[in-house]
Amino acid sequence: MSRLLFGTAVTAVLAVPQAVMAACAAPRWAGRLERDLDRMAAQLDRTLKAWPVPPRRFRPEDFGHRAGALATAAIQQAIEACAAAGGGTVRLAEGDYVSGTLVLRSGVMLEIAEGARLLGSTDLRDYPDHVARRPTVMDSNMAMNQSLIFAEGCERIGICGKGQIDGRGTRDNFPGEETSGPTPGRPFLIRVIDCRQVTLRDIRLKDSPCWMQNYLNCEDMLIDGIQVENQANVNNDGADIDGCRRVIVRNCHISSEDDGLCFKGASERPMERVLVENCRIYSSCNALKFGTDSQGDFRNVLVRNVELGGPAPGTRVLNMRKADGGVSWESVDGGIVERLVVRNARIVRSESPLFLRLGDRGRVRPEQPRPAPGVIRQIVFAHITGADNGMRGSYFTGVQGAQIRDVLLRDVTLPMAAADLPVLDDAAIPEKRADYPDPPMFGRANVMPAYGLWTRHVSGLTMIDVHFPRAAGESRPDVKFGPDTSGTCVRP
Repeated sequence: MSRLLFGTAVTAVLAVPQAVMAACAAPRWAGRLERDLDRMAAQLDRTLKAWPVPPRRFRPEDFGHRAGALATAAIQQAIEACAAAGGGTVRLAEGDYVSGTLVLRSGVMLEIAEGARLLGSTDLRDYPDHVARRPTVMDSNMAMNQSLIFAEGCERIGICGKGQIDGRGTRDNFPGEETSGPTPGRPFLIRVIDCRQVTLRDIRLKDSPCWMQNYLNCEDMLIDGIQVENQANVNNDGADIDGCRRVIVRNCHISSEDDGLCFKGASERPMERVLVENCRIYSSCNALKFGTDSQGDFRNVLVRNVELGGPAPGTRVLNMRKADGGVSWESVDGGIVERLVVRNARIVRSESPLFLRLGDRGRVRPEQPRPAPGVIRQIVFAHITGADNGMRGSYFTGVQGAQIRDVLLRDVTLPMAAADLPVLDDAAIPEKRADYPDPPMFGRANVMPAYGLWTRHVSGLTMIDVHFPRAAGESRPDVKFGPDTSGTCVRP
């Protein structure tokens, strides 16, 4: 059965003749947006390259390191000498190097050669605090000042090589509770703040005690061909990119206990001109996300040719469950989220393949005034398929007085599992205006009123060639429009 919705707020779903459906067309803003972002991607591809590394090489062994000893001091001396010489490569190539915090300097490429490993020390005393010079919501909320690799205010830095960086961040080594706030005693693996020309290539990253990598307010950043396995502890994000500009993430494989590839706004700087392509991102939480911190704006982002969702059976995981969300775009702290395209994506093993949330939490630094609700607008999901997804269903919801605006779904086929949990009633779903945004925010023991897509406080919704194949035993409607939803042309 196909349906159409024209320009008024409705909760019913109406059947229309095939002749009317054939007249459906994408809104003009969507065509312009896709063309703009294709041009942006082509320009990034031409201009955003790995910075040229001078041919100088420095080894920890040249600064007194011996196998079996703590390598922190020798590696750091090699980094300082490399930077003083005008830049080059610090190369780890002789087996295992156990280290505490390393501070990168401008012009330094840290290479972990094939067969070598940089192992994080399991002694928390080897991770001295490095407090960011510029305060952000990241500091006031998470109080995170420890990491294995740290850089601030640098140009031309990077990590490369066919080897591995293993944080050894198991719960035995770094115990702690899962939290959306501070994570005391569990360092990040990589933290890079206010830097330019940042390159990560080919490296394998494994088992951070907390988030794997966090980049705040960086420019001209290329992440290419890395493999991330972060399934040893809670709060094990794969990659968190916060308020950065001119970014490419390509050819990457991420498996994480917490959010996979997560963009944020806690740096209170705009996040824009981003290309994500040819990646596989699997998470027991959200595979691809903007939020929860959304103080800065997030715009002009193209995601293409990706597979997103939950970890596959048989893979190493801490919590074996489907992803909570495949793509989760959220604004709850006043940020503007706009001009985002996800195209040619396969979403697998996800309870809510698509999730949009505009809320009013208003989390900022303690000395700042609470912001008004932000904006989510001009969002495109095109050529989306999936398999083995869960039963909750996708949903888009703003709050009273703050609508999500101008969303296009085109050529989308997402099969979902039949519900065997209680179905939420539209009228009983609370606004939860200031709550933490997440696909299970209305309860893990319930499913949404529609098994395909449910909406509330959404205007300008367009759906063309959108299908949610019905699973045997499913009684919910495929699409249901809750209060304050309107569209220009809907054809599920």
